[in-house]
Parts: sequence; structure tokens; C-alpha cells
Amino acid sequence: MYNNSKVAVIIAAAGRGTRLGAPVPKQYLKIGGEYVIAKTIKAFENIDEIDHIFVVTNEEYRDTCAEIVKERGFSKVDGIVAGGNKRQDSVFNALQEINARKPGVSMVLIHDGARPFVEKDVILNVLRETDNNGAAVACVAMKNSVRRMEQGSTSSESVDRADYYSVQTPQGFRKSILIEAYDKAYDDSYIGTDDASIVERAGYDVSIVDGDYGNIKITTKEDLPMENRVGTGFDVHQLVEGRRLILGGVDIPYDRGLLGHSDADVLIHAVMDALLGAAALGDIGRHFPDSDDAYEGISSLELLAAVKKMLEENFYNIGNIDVTLIAQRPKISPYIDEMRSNIAEVLELDKSRINIKGTTTEKLGFTGREEGIACEAVCSIYR
Repeated sequence: MYNNSKVAVIIAAAGRGTRLGAPVPKQYLKIGGEYVIAKTIKAFENIDEIDHIFVVTNEEYRDTCAEIVKERGFSKVDGIVAGGNKRQDSVFNALQEINARKPGVSMVLIHDGARPFVEKDVILNVLRETDNNGAAVACVAMKNSVRRMEQGSTSSESVDRADYYSVQTPQGFRKSILIEAYDKAYDDSYIGTDDASIVERAGYDVSIVDGDYGNIKITTKEDLPMENRVGTGFDVHQLVEGRRLILGGVDIPYDRGLLGHSDADVLIHAVMDALLGAAALGDIGRHFPDSDDAYEGISSLELLAAVKKMLEENFYNIGNIDVTLIAQRPKISPYIDEMRSNIAEVLELDKSRINIKGTTTEKLGFTGREEGIACEAVCSIYR
């Protein structure tokens, strides 16, 4: 509650995120191990003046959103509302839900689900000005020079950037004003660029409140914060007769090979697990189970290509890979360069980013007794 007024927040998170090109809507990507939508909800959940939170999301992600809310223990989320065809429709759906379920609410803040870095001071400043003026929006001054060009024209003109602001969220409104403005917009078949434009069109003044340059909206992959991660992988396979020995995609002459559902390339398997681990995407058993006939006898280099695609879908790049193969025999030094080339080709990396080395256990343990071969891999990834 703020100044004896109940406050509800609408988090608009029903966008598809097509410009980002991710496999899921951007609000369901993770940053620093936490869902974007969870970061956004938390920003409002932790403010005493906020009473209710309503999240608008894609119909097919309502269950996912509910699971996140339950897992994080967000107590102020009172509704997860299905979005509409446009953002305006989505916000209106949530506004109707608030009016029906929380009629005592006097002020409504609307915030983009893909703005997870909003600070408490910005939220409270918008809330304060909303209480004073009836409508307020967080904005930041333009940093770059601004030019104006009419559609269809080939010439442009400089304008004074001091007269222009970049609009952010949250945007705050007295509920009665917002409902009146939305009703008028729908009566006139008007689609606004944001909620402030809809309220302004209804004849109300909208105050500007200082936003924060860090309060970015994640729209393209360039908006994702730089993130560096490290992963490790370890794998073991038994040496048996009647199998080829494939290591690093190289068919190595030897009297035995490694037992496994695929080609049992222990080196590639360790690399795959390291990459998947660094990106928090599980392990090879989850993605390529030995119960699936599709992977029987398959080249592990094909599976490595699939892992690369998973990383790309989550906007991760590979920094480097360091591999230690643990075997008493055979000596792998004659094949290391070809192994590096195989991995580099599949991952589309410069070979200088891949290191492979072999070691023995001085005839100790199962590798020392030549019962099997083990491999450990470490990798770095970034986005």
C-alpha cells in the first residue's frame, strides 16, 4: 500500500520475442541461472508498497509461469493472465482481472516482463508521481544526437535531443484513469504505442520520472548481459573385444574398442558433457539416452554437432576446451592433431582453442589394468 492506496502491478510478459531468435520467449530465458521473468517479478515482490502482482503471459506458458512463481515462493502474484493478440490487449486482460478480483486497487503500475534490471528507486519514484499526478512514466534523456526524417523522404534534419526522452517502464496510473483511457481507445479502435500514449490521448497529462540507463529491455541478443561460464565433463567406457576404438572421431588401430550404445567415443562424450554443463542444459544421458535406437552406433561427432546447436539456441559461444584422456594404452599422441581438427570442424572453432593431452595412471586402477579408458574435459563458454 502506498499513501493508503492499494497498488497492483501488471507485468506484460506475453511477447514472443521473435527478434531475439531464442527457442523460447525471452522472458523464459535464464540470466545468471535465473529466469528473466523471475528477476522481473522479484523486483516488485520485494517492495512493501506493492500489494498485488498480475503476470500476463502466453497461453502456452501459463503453467510454466505458475511453476516458476510457486518454486520461487512469490506471495504477491495473485494472477497469471493469458495474453491477447497485441500488448494492449494483454494489459487490458490483466486490468479487467484486477478490477474483478481486486476492486480495492487504486493505482496500477505496468512493467515490461523483459526489463528484469529495474531498480527499487525507479519503481517508487513512478509510484510517487502517479499518486501526485495520476499518470507517470519512467524515462531517460537521449544520449546520442537525434535526427528526424519524414517517411518517404530522403533528407533529414537535426533536432535538439534535450527535447526528447527514451521511454521505459514502469508506467503508473490511477486505475480509474487507465480504465477510462482503455475504454476510449477500444471504442475508437485506437492502438497505442504504450500505455502512456493511450492515457495521454484520453486527455490526461503524463509526468516524466527519471528512469535508469541500466533498466534495459531485452529485445535482441545484444541486450543480454555478458556472461562467462565454465563446465566440466567426465566419462568412462570399458574396453572390449570386437569393437572399434574411436577417440576424438579418429578410428585408432587397436586390439579392442570401447563398449557403448553409440560409437562410445569417450573423449567426445566428455567434451559434450562439459559444454552442456557450462550452459546448465543437463547431460548427454538426458539428450541422447542409450534406450533410444536412434543413437545406436551413431558417430559422437554428430551428437557434438547437436550440442553445438543447443548452445547456439541459447546464444552461447565456446571459449576454449581442454581435454585429458586417461589410458594406459594406446598412445594417443600420433592422433591428437586429427582429433583437434575433428572437434574444431564440428564446433566451427579455431583449432588453437582446443587442447588434448593424454596421461596414464602408472598402471593403477581400471585404466592402469587396461580395462577401460576415462576422459575429463573442461570448457569455457560465454554470451
